[in-house]
Amino acid sequence: MSKIIPFKAVRPTPDKAALVTCRNYDDYSPAELASWLDFNPYSFLHVINPAYVHSQKITLDKRFKGVAHKYHDFKNDGIFIEDEIAAFFVYEIQTKNQSFTGIVAGTSIEDYKNNTIKKHEDTLQYRVELFKDYLHQTGFNTEPVLITYEDNAPINKWILEKKKDTPIYHFSTTNKEKHTVWKVDAVAEVVWLTKQFASISELYIADGHHRSASAELLYDQYKSEGNENLNYFMSFLMAESNVKIYEFNRIIRDLNGHSKEDFILRLSEHFIIKLKEQELWKPQSKFEFGMYLDGDFYALFYKLGSSDSEHAKQNTKLSLLENLDAQILYDKVLQPILGIEDLRNDERIEYIPGKQSILTIKELVDEGEFEVGFMLFPSDISEIKALADNNLIMPPKSTYIEPKFRSGLMVYEL
Repeated sequence: MSKIIPFKAVRPTPDKAALVTCRNYDDYSPAELASWLDFNPYSFLHVINPAYVHSQKITLDKRFKGVAHKYHDFKNDGIFIEDEIAAFFVYEIQTKNQSFTGIVAGTSIEDYKNNTIKKHEDTLQYRVELFKDYLHQTGFNTEPVLITYEDNAPINKWILEKKKDTPIYHFSTTNKEKHTVWKVDAVAEVVWLTKQFASISELYIADGHHRSASAELLYDQYKSEGNENLNYFMSFLMAESNVKIYEFNRIIRDLNGHSKEDFILRLSEHFIIKLKEQELWKPQSKFEFGMYLDGDFYALFYKLGSSDSEHAKQNTKLSLLENLDAQILYDKVLQPILGIEDLRNDERIEYIPGKQSILTIKELVDEGEFEVGFMLFPSDISEIKALADNNLIMPPKSTYIEPKFRSGLMVYEL
């Protein structure tokens, strides 16, 4: 049983929504950030990055207070409005190649604690505590957790009908996306949708593990103060078939002292290797890997032998993780051959989202800063769910998941 609630959102006035909302802060280069802040006085970047010129010279405490102060400036200036009635929202994002539609709602900390809301990624405690402090001092969150649920025919049908109504927002952005939002505050619809989700036994976090963990920590620390809003965190709920999962590819700075010939020989112990020369080859299915090394592309086919199959039969739970492509690459290549132990913190490895062209990997290796690049086949939702169901954790940077929510589109106050 999954519990969702409507909430009183703070959001931009319709005439300013396209100007206020922005991509995730980390998506902007320093030059882009400076340009947007100089050009657009309504950008939510002014809120989440106050006094950006001096951002390296102030403490986190002062920075968070600056965020809270700028947020209240936006409210006082009428850039943001606050809903008087709690509501759900249906939100559609149209990109060049795909359309995503989901429901924005409050999801239950209790569900998160009892594993009704399931996880598949580990978190770094310092990041969880940092964002918890951010939430506490700013008093708001505008980054919902992306959560998936098994496709539900009644909800799908209801969403299609809701999209025939007049939206409260309909705008385009400079990255050529279209954004449309419908508000759901009629009592009958709110009750119906709440009951529909109550019949869904499990929800799965697709993106936002640190944000949800921070919300739990905030609740644990301040629940005695009686703030009901802490019992929930804002989520973007979407049918699992509508989520797009990309891989994270890997680039490594050196071969850990191995010659090219020795490295390929070591790889051949676990992979059938085919030289593709200048063909921009990408994996076509699970257990296949692409590699770019010394000006050539290679196809690597994992040797899944009879001993692996027998081991999988004997330990099905463990095999779920061992047969994950990202784990295979770590277990057979990155750790034993290239000497990379810590996938999060080793400076010799970096990650490229799979939605970027593999030419990006070729260019980075050709420029000489990196020695080798690996391309993976993306995981599917069934793998993610199976791991979450068995309380298993994927390796860091295993998935890059879309859609990405616009910052400043909706604010959940704490």
